[in-house]
Amino acid sequence: MQDISEYNGNTSEYELFHYFYERITNREIRTFSELKKSAAGILGNKRNHMIIMRAFDLVKRLNWGFFAAVSPLSHAKLWKELVIPDKDFPGAGDLKRTLQISDLYVAMLDIHGYTKFCMDSRKNLSMMHVLDRAIEFEIYRISTACGAISQRERGDEIVVVAASATDAITVTLSIIDYFSKTNVVSDPAIFTGRTGDAAALPNFKLSAGITGGNTTSPLIITERGNLSGFLLNSGARLQMRANELSPKESRVMIARQVQMNFLKENAQTQCALVKNNAVYFADTGHIEFKGVIIPTCEAIFDESERYKEKINEEMMRLFASIRDNLWEQRIFVDLIDLIAKAAAVMPRFSVRPPVPIEDMPQLTNETLVNLVKKAKVAYVVDEDYALAVTLLHRFIDIIEMIPIFDRLILDYLKGVSAKYTMLLDMYNENIDRQIDANSADIFQGKYSSAWDAAKKGASMYEKFREMGRKSAFIAKKKNLWYSLIKQKQSEMVFTLYSGKK
Repeated sequence: MQDISEYNGNTSEYELFHYFYERITNREIRTFSELKKSAAGILGNKRNHMIIMRAFDLVKRLNWGFFAAVSPLSHAKLWKELVIPDKDFPGAGDLKRTLQISDLYVAMLDIHGYTKFCMDSRKNLSMMHVLDRAIEFEIYRISTACGAISQRERGDEIVVVAASATDAITVTLSIIDYFSKTNVVSDPAIFTGRTGDAAALPNFKLSAGITGGNTTSPLIITERGNLSGFLLNSGARLQMRANELSPKESRVMIARQVQMNFLKENAQTQCALVKNNAVYFADTGHIEFKGVIIPTCEAIFDESERYKEKINEEMMRLFASIRDNLWEQRIFVDLIDLIAKAAAVMPRFSVRPPVPIEDMPQLTNETLVNLVKKAKVAYVVDEDYALAVTLLHRFIDIIEMIPIFDRLILDYLKGVSAKYTMLLDMYNENIDRQIDANSADIFQGKYSSAWDAAKKGASMYEKFREMGRKSAFIAKKKNLWYSLIKQKQSEMVFTLYSGKK
């Protein structure tokens, strides 16, 4: 049969399907609408409807790409959001190509240690095949059980699309459960255990980013059924941010909109995560990439990190102070209070630094709290801004020695320290001019001749400079510090940046 007009009562089902098969594989028919138009003359015969649906399955396989497996039975919510259903064939329809709907979420996941595993398995390729099958089939099975659709990208990356915030977070944590052999989700309807050869695979950690839930971040479905658009890019950036904060452990970063929608969805009927109190959302401030600022949260599911609930108040104060540019005192104090509270409530640690810090050979929770208090006194009481900023930089080195310390706090510490260091250089220049002008009053008696002699020796000169900066003859140091902050207000704006510049 070369044309549908040749169809008659003697045309077999095989011949009819072959007619559509040729046109679909030759790309003459790419959508269900085109299929239905092509078959318009034979739709009156109900027995042909089964052939039309078989042909539709072929259209999906060849043209729906990422969403080829979506059906109203296996992915009811996604089908509703992604497909324009046909009024005559409820199980068929056309895939939407531009999606600007609030009920769509993208999760990007990356498997830690994938490359190393491949290198270690190069003499035992069967294990690589086991991991490949797990990613291709087991993760697809888990995603479907969560009402989501998943696809592997570039070896160790997994892209997941879901139709609700609950599904997006649940599927992400379920995939982490599978690879890490944990049971965070603990939902009987979602089996995340390993079977067969997969049981021999090592535990893997994952970083993940989840975004979506609003109409301002459209998702484009290309002609080949692939994903494109800002929603996909922002999910990738959140995943990268999770990886920056935790390169060796599993971490899930989400857009705050995802958290808000998750809470709304579970206000009445609660999912397993809420019933089991399995996840806590910690506000992680704003991150910027490509000129866009995204409010973010961390989905905390590891019991060892639930201490972050206890530092939420201090974290919120710091974020508010940064947002309001309160550099005169609040940002310094709020940052110091956050570090002290984190050190006090986090799991116990004991680190021996290469060089003793403040005559303390062992760094513990208590010693860090005491050092932080010293910095607060230097800034607030003594107005010794040089020492206070120096201690901030010392805390960077100290916290980097503590593997379990929250990397987000470290990032804010680095960013805030850089801003205060910029101020300190200008502050010291102003103070030094006052030292020169008041040297006769500051350095009296034996110090006067020593000051004059010290000018000839740079090292001793700087020591006297330090002495002069602490002198009571230097008036209104706080006024000078605060005035410099106001002068540089535009340069003091601070936002964490993630991604390529």
